Amino acid sequence: MPYAPVPLAVKVPVGLSYAVMALLGAVIAADLFSIGAAVNVSSLMTDVEQSPFSVSADTLDRADDLMALAGVLQLLGYLATAVVFIIWFFKSRTNADAFAPDLPRMQRGWAIGGWFIPFANFVIPRKVAGDIWAASRRNPYGGHKEQPERLLNFWWAFWIISVIVARVSVMRYDKAESPEEVGSAAFGLVFSDLVDIVAAVLAILVVRAITRMQSEKVSLPHPPPAPAFH
Repeated sequence: MPYAPVPLAVKVPVGLSYAVMALLGAVIAADLFSIGAAVNVSSLMTDVEQSPFSVSADTLDRADDLMALAGVLQLLGYLATAVVFIIWFFKSRTNADAFAPDLPRMQRGWAIGGWFIPFANFVIPRKVAGDIWAASRRNPYGGHKEQPERLLNFWWAFWIISVIVARVSVMRYDKAESPEEVGSAAFGLVFSDLVDIVAAVLAILVVRAITRMQSEKVSLPHPPPAPAFH
């Protein structure tokens, strides 16, 4: 199938990409705030273990309030980022149909719906992302050696790990009762936030890479070479 020029109607969601990256930066900031709050709780619980009356009730209440605030900030950041990211994701997937309509394995509706199906959302969005990446290459038919998907793989692996670790860590913290259990669970939240920060940084790199690839493709003066058939 020979290449056709990229349609002039194709619009790369550059503005949306900046919004997504800014919101991911806000998520990272919320994670850092959460780390500070969790470290504070862990430190206080260590003090309580060593001397039960060394920490006042007001200090413990303030630490608990900080943890609650961190949770609210993270939730708001995640929700806002998810909405804008999915819009960017869908528009990027729509462009993939214009770049290489015969390549995508998943219909573009899955760029939205795939995120909302339990367990399947660990697989479907990654396939859609792969379709977007492949179609956005300079030569979509050049194979995986040309502009390989390593960045996608790292991002997706850390995203899945962050989701699982976050759920386990939050459950541990909610169920913790003794100072030792609370301190240990708070330390688990620190690890969860660190993993989430790595996933967010990788997501920023993915958004930048795909947006740049699509922008370069639209600006090509001539269509890239047609795929070779043997």
